[in-house]
Amino acid sequence: MSGFLAVLTFSGWNRLWPVIGYLLVSLLVLAWSYRAAPAGPLRWACLALKAAALAALGLCLLEPLWFGERARPGANLFAVLADNSQSLQVKDAGAAQPRGEMLRGLVDPAKSTWLAALGDTFEVRRYLFDTRLQATTDFHELAFDGRSTALAGALHTLADRFQGRPLAGILLLTDGGATDIRDVPPDLSRLPPVYPVVIGRMDPVKDIALQQVSVTQSAFEDAPVSVQADVTAAGFHGQPIVARVTDETGQIVEEKTLAGGNDSERLAFRFPLKPERSGLLFYQVRVGAQAAVAGGASAGSDEATLANNARVFVVDRGGGPYRILYVGGHPDWEYKFLNRAAQEDKEIELVGLIRVARSEPKFDYRGRVGETSNPLYRGFGNQAPEDVQRYDQPVLVRLNTKDATELRSGFPTVPEDLYSYHAVIVDDLEAAFFSPIQAMLLQKFVSERGGGFLMLGGAQSFQDGGYARTPVGDMLPVYLDGPPGTPPAAAGWRLDLTREGLLQPWARLRDNEGEERARRDAMPGFEVVNRVRGIKPGASLIADLHDQTGAETPALATQRFGRGRTAGLMVGDFWRWGLSDEGAHADMDKSWRQMLRWLVADVPNRVELTVTPQPEDANNAVRLQVRARDATFQPLDEAGVAIEVQPVSFGGPAAGALDKPIRLMAEPALSEAGLYEATYVPRLTGGYRATAIVTNSVGAEVGRAQAGWSVDLAADEFRSLTPNVALLESIARQTGGRVIAAEDLNAFVRGLPNLKAPIMEAWSFPLWHTPEMFGFALVCLLSEWGLRRRKGMA
Repeated sequence: MSGFLAVLTFSGWNRLWPVIGYLLVSLLVLAWSYRAAPAGPLRWACLALKAAALAALGLCLLEPLWFGERARPGANLFAVLADNSQSLQVKDAGAAQPRGEMLRGLVDPAKSTWLAALGDTFEVRRYLFDTRLQATTDFHELAFDGRSTALAGALHTLADRFQGRPLAGILLLTDGGATDIRDVPPDLSRLPPVYPVVIGRMDPVKDIALQQVSVTQSAFEDAPVSVQADVTAAGFHGQPIVARVTDETGQIVEEKTLAGGNDSERLAFRFPLKPERSGLLFYQVRVGAQAAVAGGASAGSDEATLANNARVFVVDRGGGPYRILYVGGHPDWEYKFLNRAAQEDKEIELVGLIRVARSEPKFDYRGRVGETSNPLYRGFGNQAPEDVQRYDQPVLVRLNTKDATELRSGFPTVPEDLYSYHAVIVDDLEAAFFSPIQAMLLQKFVSERGGGFLMLGGAQSFQDGGYARTPVGDMLPVYLDGPPGTPPAAAGWRLDLTREGLLQPWARLRDNEGEERARRDAMPGFEVVNRVRGIKPGASLIADLHDQTGAETPALATQRFGRGRTAGLMVGDFWRWGLSDEGAHADMDKSWRQMLRWLVADVPNRVELTVTPQPEDANNAVRLQVRARDATFQPLDEAGVAIEVQPVSFGGPAAGALDKPIRLMAEPALSEAGLYEATYVPRLTGGYRATAIVTNSVGAEVGRAQAGWSVDLAADEFRSLTPNVALLESIARQTGGRVIAAEDLNAFVRGLPNLKAPIMEAWSFPLWHTPEMFGFALVCLLSEWGLRRRKGMA
């Protein structure tokens, strides 16, 4: 809809020459009649007045007409959209009432007449919008409680709804805080002119806002979870700002205070958390002025809004048990200390398979007829071949197994058995122990199943164990073609973390570099080292060894291999560290636990549940994706997948006790085998816990998985508390409209019928027989006579 001017036309063009002749004769007569008048301004003024009167009378002979177009009354539609989101609850600085009351006054017929004036020409359609667009009759539903402002969605819905209909324009009453428009404005080419009416002031407001909460997790036992809350405190310069972290029970976990800075400056609150439980944990961080936090929510009434002062975040500590298979070449101290350290982690199950006797050379033993078992077992219980060791097989001891059948046949030979573990540790065991099938299976365990693999040093490890050019050696992060063996150093090899190792929380034991270096300097020297040529491309060197002569060799290296990860610890007497004193023993145990946690981190389970937010959805919908696998970790088709979603409450029964879990049935995805998807739309701000239950084709349960996420429905809504005038100007410019000030709304609506609309009608207005035209001529003549009379010329 664009503005235009009416056109002046003449219907008596056939009288043009007579009128010109009349005007010429009149001017000559006037000039002759004023020839004797005294020269001066008075004579010229009187002459001009009389000439204007004669010209107006001559113009009437041409029959002048004003001609134009206007919107046909009742033929065009006009939409009025009122913002119903929570951002209208903000009270601007210096304002006597919130923005919502200002908007309510604009649409109240008792206070404003523009709606009635708009209805005189257009068929008005009234709408409210927040997360969605809804029709209204008189805007009485305005409550300003919408969780988001889906401005782009509302405009696109109107474009679809009125496609092909004469929609003349859209009046948009909002503060412009759109939550579904990011950096790039939407395509609005299908819309008629949009006329935004800005609700709110541009003056800065006084407010404390929680802008972002980031969570970093690691295997560092002293601070496994690091939380940073970024806060802005406009109008609180120099005042103490408090950030408090509470758990689900309402107990205060951490609290910190910082002084407020400039309005645009961000305060970074950092919290090191050490959760005592595993699994999904939910916390809430709340910020505010010190007086408001101490006195409760009512004390913070001087802020523009309190809706952006709290946020829930999720910590996933994992859910065990994580099963790790330890395969040792002989009983040694390494397993003893490693097992003791693992027992302190309730989520780790270390299963041992230790060889206590090597296999004997295969030959025909002249024993009793039919005897195939080792004569050492003669006379000890059942001598069935499946229950005793053959003399040409090694003697293995199973430790911490879950039942009598686990590892009964030794190291697994089929994927179903090996893939039940999350990681495998090989200690001082030669490559010949594994058959070619077992070696390839171990490699696939890492590359395809995504498991973890760690080789410990010893006389039968790495190159000394014959792992060069084997499937196991190929996935190690170090080259095995270096010089055989390592001569012992004079005072032992000293271990030191590399720069990259210092950056890995699971590799260090102190929270600062000075204390970490002092701890390493106190460690004893190691004497059993497997020397390697170097690390492979893409691998990370976490620690190295050096002696007094300056010689260096890698000590601990890691790398990604397929879907999993591998590591090599080239030290064969790591246990020596724990023999120094009680503190060193505790450090060694802690190092083992962190290494084991790193080894099983990110190892996939048979059932996995992931939560993917949908940023383009104004309702904060999330996509729940479940990946189901069979015992060989191949995609599981034809499975039944149910997802239960439960809101999480904090310190009260508000959400958790009143809302029952919602059960969703996930549908198979067409893009990936074994993937099942469902969509969930949260209704409350806070945390959500989802549990996926997978059953196979016969109804037997395959497994379960949990995932959690948090929703802050007001995060985008209150990201900026000043009206987004730039966005509204962009929308108006794209559609051919303009931004209207609230105080100019009545005048603008009165002029709307004269702007272009889909359905127009012509109008004309004759000037030649109007009282105004003849009145003008009479006024000119009377003024001329009055001037002459006053000066004595009449």
